[in-house]
Amino acid sequence: MAAVGGPDRGAGLSADLAALLAGPVVPAARGLLGCLLHAGGVTVRLTEVEAYAGVGADPASHAHRGQTPRNEVMFGPPGHLYVYFTYGMHWCANVVCGPAGEAAAVLLRAGEVVAGETLARQRRPGARAARELARGPARLTTVLGIDGGANGAYLLDPAGPIHLRPPTTATGRIRSGPRVGVANGHDTQWRFWLDGEPTVTPYRRHVPRRRAG
Repeated sequence: MAAVGGPDRGAGLSADLAALLAGPVVPAARGLLGCLLHAGGVTVRLTEVEAYAGVGADPASHAHRGQTPRNEVMFGPPGHLYVYFTYGMHWCANVVCGPAGEAAAVLLRAGEVVAGETLARQRRPGARAARELARGPARLTTVLGIDGGANGAYLLDPAGPIHLRPPTTATGRIRSGPRVGVANGHDTQWRFWLDGEPTVTPYRRHVPRRRAG
């Protein structure tokens, strides 16, 4: 797919995103809001994300205790997709950022389907309204057709099968709050979303499961 504005413009946009993702995780998370993620014939405008830091710095991060075969992609280089399986049923997608070796990533929590809605509805037939198609990290990967095979995919090639593009319109006001459903570090204000977007997920604090008596 050719980038809007021709090859030179596309290269410039990719360079801007590369610079953003090479920096600290919180500015990178904020900068991803409004970006367009294309995969599987569907394009989603990102409206909600969560930032996660690296080894020892963030108890909620998959990289908190160091590198493993599961989280290896998180350790860089930036600009790649880190995909993991959770609860035995869902895929979640993250954008790797920060200097190589620091293991920071941004979870893609929600977005608005802006192209390929027919295909998105086929993948999410239970969605009652357009705002629900990619409202949540598992729903977002479902409409985009992203699974474990996309782990490690490079996102900054405009011609790649999965690619990220900068916002095409003003992003509006960015809000922040605690992350959703994490057992540790849940009060860290590293969830960011676009104010007033109906696709943003409701906040739910993690509730530990109780063992049966």
